Amino acid sequence: MSKRSSITPTGSAKVDVGSEVVAVRSDKVVLDGTIGPAEIVISNGKIVDVLPKRSWVRPSGEKVLDVGNLVVMPGIIDPHVHICEPGYPACEGFKSVTKAAAAGGITTIVDMPLYSCPPTTTLAGLDSKLQSAKGKCHIDVAFWGGIIPGNQAELLPMLKAGVPGFQCFLMATGVEDFSHVCLQDLHMAMNELQDTDCVLLFHAEQEPNHWMPVLDDTVEYSTFLDSCPDSMEVEATLTIAELCLQYKVPCHIIHLSSAQALPIIKDARKKGAPITVETTHHYLSLSSECIPPGATYYKCCPPIRGKSNQEKLWAALQDGEIDMVVSAHTPCSAEMKDLNNGDFLKAEAGIASLQFGLPLFWTSAKPRGFSLHDLVQLMCKNPAVLSRLEDRKGSLGPGMDADLVIWNPDKEFEVNKDLIHHKQKLTPYLGFQLCGEVFATLVRGRLAYLNGKFASKPQGDLLVTQRKMPMRVPSPYY
Repeated sequence: MSKRSSITPTGSAKVDVGSEVVAVRSDKVVLDGTIGPAEIVISNGKIVDVLPKRSWVRPSGEKVLDVGNLVVMPGIIDPHVHICEPGYPACEGFKSVTKAAAAGGITTIVDMPLYSCPPTTTLAGLDSKLQSAKGKCHIDVAFWGGIIPGNQAELLPMLKAGVPGFQCFLMATGVEDFSHVCLQDLHMAMNELQDTDCVLLFHAEQEPNHWMPVLDDTVEYSTFLDSCPDSMEVEATLTIAELCLQYKVPCHIIHLSSAQALPIIKDARKKGAPITVETTHHYLSLSSECIPPGATYYKCCPPIRGKSNQEKLWAALQDGEIDMVVSAHTPCSAEMKDLNNGDFLKAEAGIASLQFGLPLFWTSAKPRGFSLHDLVQLMCKNPAVLSRLEDRKGSLGPGMDADLVIWNPDKEFEVNKDLIHHKQKLTPYLGFQLCGEVFATLVRGRLAYLNGKFASKPQGDLLVTQRKMPMRVPSPYY
């Protein structure tokens, strides 16, 4: 295990974790088009100015954080995080997940709708989420709604209450209260949501066209991988692209695993479809060839595929065909992962990675020629746009929330259980040597995390904004 950064924050007054600061100074501030010395001036949680180095004059007694040559950039936004509260106290809750996020330089997450009781598929379900989260969040949290059969009447009320969009599944979820949708459900929902500032998120897998018997040892990863062929993602992506072109409602494909689906997305965009796509840290950092027998903590859906597929995902990122990189954080216990038997078909799907997203990406991206500006685009700006938060988050400039991550992109460390702040510490990344250590995380100008310590009082906001719905005459389905 490496020692933490020895850099001490300096200023004219003592700066402790939990403090509000009036300015952050660094020789490496990542702004649009430049990286260099700057002072970020903060007031009431907002950036009010960005000054060149020659202007660094401050009255005595002000709390200024001077971090030398550490990188300062917009806080990471992760729009794909599963929080199992309310309803599942043994799983990941708001307190643990937001602490882990703060330690990873993440300043905003967006909670997925299905792994809670009740799920966020009704206005009452959203209110239940908000009540559960109140007073527990170390960073800012927004919320996706969900589309299931029969909840069409709940969509506009949830949208008005502040969700930026809705997630749905095209195949069985395994969650009793979150059924997958059929084409008729999607036509009804998209007709209802036309002309709204809304995005639909799709888990892009469909049941295979023919039944595939399991003939091999279920302890072998290859058995599970064979049960989830690329064609499941390809067929789902074709369905999504056609709907997106028909209704012109923005559609977003979550956790893309198969590079075979990328030409469909590219073609749909050329035809005018407002379609975006994300991939995850595990698809970029892990490959099927390296998964040992019984290591069910590698299981996720869609699955981790082969090395050649992974390289195609990296190429698509470099070419701008994939819009963002997220965690799809889904923590599971050893029992949920069936570790005693190591059965890949019985184990729950999901990988915990939220805290380590920044170094996971940077460790693999830097040798491939990605820049800090690329990182900001893929993990800050584009996720802010998806989450309908681009007017206040995702970049550094006057009027934006003072959400910052301060980190050392050259510092190496080893992932071990003592570092992990997720409630469930089972992850395939244990023992990984990563590059890029987070030193501090500021949320609206307040230090939520500083050099291994957290603010004693969670002060994250719940990001729900009342919105006016467009006036239009309701039209019947078809």
